[in-house]
Amino acid sequence: MFRFASLGSGSRGNATLVQSDHTLLLIDCGFAAKELERRSTELGINLSQLDAILVTHEHGDHQRGVGPVARRYQTPVWITAGTAQADFGQLPDQQLINPHLPAFNIGEITITPVIVPHDARETIQFIFTYADQRLGLLTDLGHITPHIRTQYTGLHALLLEANHDLQKLATGPYPPKLQARVGGNYGHLNNRQAAEFLDTIDTSQLQHLVIAHLSEKNNDPTLAKDTLCIAKPDLQQSLHILQQDAPSVWYTVNPT
Repeated sequence: MFRFASLGSGSRGNATLVQSDHTLLLIDCGFAAKELERRSTELGINLSQLDAILVTHEHGDHQRGVGPVARRYQTPVWITAGTAQADFGQLPDQQLINPHLPAFNIGEITITPVIVPHDARETIQFIFTYADQRLGLLTDLGHITPHIRTQYTGLHALLLEANHDLQKLATGPYPPKLQARVGGNYGHLNNRQAAEFLDTIDTSQLQHLVIAHLSEKNNDPTLAKDTLCIAKPDLQQSLHILQQDAPSVWYTVNPT
């Protein structure tokens, strides 16, 4: 078994579960501990099962509940040295990730950290490998680098950011400074960038394309889906869009 599920995705909180036969990981925790417990229970998960929490960066919608959950369940937290400079409180077991070194293992899952351009101290994303199946998580980045393209090609499942539509961002409620931050090179991917990225990597083995971190004010699920499907019409049946206020279903990555 190799599967993943979102506990919620958007500007008000993000958290993702990745599970193999004998290992359970939580990537980010942008929700209060009680809310995370409620959502995890909906998916049949007790947080005492966690083997580790991995943190992509220190923004509140990704790290708000990391400290409380780690302390409550005595869960190791894996984090870069840059992100660790933020205030997580006392962590029971802090493990540093060096994103410049090769992949590392937690339990039976191999984890490859990937440096991404975002306006935080040392932002990374992850590729998870189990039984030769590769799952990529890629959100919170302002543009695609050549290194990212190399790492994320040939995946079996991908959780990908499509945060905003350029026109909706330009005409939406955000003030100019925030518009510039979100739409800049260290902000968030827009629909068109996500579509262009998909068009430059090998997606022939993708079983699941899960679209994440949609802005509630500057995007629309139908608009995001249409933009991506124009670029990659063959992925229409495998494309799903995450919600902010509810967990997703489990997405199982099957052996090929």
